[in-house]
Amino acid sequence: MIAYFDCFSGMSGDMTLGALVDAGVPLSKISEELALLSLGGYELTAKKVKRGGLRATKVDVLVQKARGEGQGARRWKDVENIIKDSSLSKPIQRKGLAIFKRLFEAEAMVHGGKYTTVHLHELGAVDCVVDIMGSLIGLDILGVDTVYASPLNLGSGFIHTAHGKLPVPAPAAVQLLKGIPVYSSDISFELTTPTGAVLVSSLAAEFGPMPNMIISKIGMGAGNKNFREQPNVLRMFVGQAGEAVKKGNDDREEVIIMETNIDDMNPQVYEYAMDQLFKAGALDVFLTQGIMKKGRPGIKLTVLCKEDKKDDLIHIVLRETTSIGLRFYKAERKILDRQIRVKNTKYGKVKFKETRMGRKIEKASPEYEDCKKIAKKFNIPLLEVIKAVSN
Repeated sequence: MIAYFDCFSGMSGDMTLGALVDAGVPLSKISEELALLSLGGYELTAKKVKRGGLRATKVDVLVQKARGEGQGARRWKDVENIIKDSSLSKPIQRKGLAIFKRLFEAEAMVHGGKYTTVHLHELGAVDCVVDIMGSLIGLDILGVDTVYASPLNLGSGFIHTAHGKLPVPAPAAVQLLKGIPVYSSDISFELTTPTGAVLVSSLAAEFGPMPNMIISKIGMGAGNKNFREQPNVLRMFVGQAGEAVKKGNDDREEVIIMETNIDDMNPQVYEYAMDQLFKAGALDVFLTQGIMKKGRPGIKLTVLCKEDKKDDLIHIVLRETTSIGLRFYKAERKILDRQIRVKNTKYGKVKFKETRMGRKIEKASPEYEDCKKIAKKFNIPLLEVIKAVSN
């Protein structure tokens, strides 16, 4: 499953939680998982609201005035201990620790000092832990393994902080959003908070238009303010990625093409590397001979895969070959309908791959492995077997 955050009105921790609950994640389930943290003194609530005429869910973290267990967790070590000492799943713990470390590092970069000594300040320990860990829990409940996001609307104007009056976006948010597409609308409000910035910058694999997906759930998370200019909501779309988009009688689908040029590897290694890539989900792997710089003969290794397999396959290429880098880009492919049929031949049953357009069979070819077994069994040439079963 993938999730796409439409951040036309920015992003914050409470908006993210609201979008998740609105998409169908039970608030009680998030609260139940959060209870595994040694964090007390708060209540998590949700209600239906309207923002600019749109129905949305507003989630609030109501922090009690009396200090509860864990409410003094303002430094990195405090938060690290709360997460590590919990019985949350290890993947959620790892993601949470990585996100909080980036947040503390951004605060240290802005205000000076080390990330181990800075405080969260206006973020608030309880609010921040609940927003971030609750969001990770909600995405896990939905089964989301890849996140995408639109460019972020930052807002404009000024905010009042423990360091005085500062411009929007907050300095920590700017640090967290380096290298990410953003823009500033004329709404005088902090639309993207540091918590929202660290969540989306840590989780999103790509930023841009909505990816090719089949939507199954939509969530609308409400922000605090109700603007006249636009609905103050975070939209979240959840669905399946990489599904074929049918047009007429054929299929089109988006794939990733990865390439790397290699001129310093023992050729015997290619077979093993290709086998590992296929086992990890590559759609196709092939080699192309070429001449590289200084006239050296080389090989271009090309891998086709779905988006959700990209990172795993990149890791395999870099681990199993001498390549020190590779390029990748998106492409579309069109494929005919395919199916495997078993036919009776004079040599026994043979599987055939048939490709169709409508009811007409365009191509049919016997499976190589079946033909090879027959050739070995009857001690006859493979070409003769292929010809005989194909007639």
